[in-house]
Amino acid sequence: MSAESRLKELNITLPELSDPVANYVHGVRTGNLLFLAGKGPMGAAGKVGKEFSEQQGYEFAKQAGLLLLAVVRRELGSLDRVTRVVKIVGFVNAIPEFQNHPQVINGCSDLLVSVFGKRGRHARTALGAGSLPFQIPVEIEAIVEVGE
Repeated sequence: MSAESRLKELNITLPELSDPVANYVHGVRTGNLLFLAGKGPMGAAGKVGKEFSEQQGYEFAKQAGLLLLAVVRRELGSLDRVTRVVKIVGFVNAIPEFQNHPQVINGCSDLLVSVFGKRGRHARTALGAGSLPFQIPVEIEAIVEVGE
């Protein structure tokens, strides 16, 4: 099944993208790879383990994933041009004692596998951060392989 059809089946509407907040672009393609700038949830500020629970962090990671998909669609015209999600790197703005960063970033990983199937399985890094821009709780970047 195509990724675009899968979005409809899952009743997912991708969010609108705002302009980048600094001197960068949403995505850069080189050869058959598309590098996506880090995305985080809109309107949320605080730390996982303090203001937000692990489950809320998971949902924020899913929101970041939706923004990444919106970038892919904007850059490529269709999610169906993705041949593979190669890697994601996720940062969790968490208290020092928090240890479940991978479970939080699963919000994005689970979304990508739901949309792309086996093509959505990826390498991944999940890190804790002392702070993130605008105190967002999660930021995720990605690399996808593109076909014609």
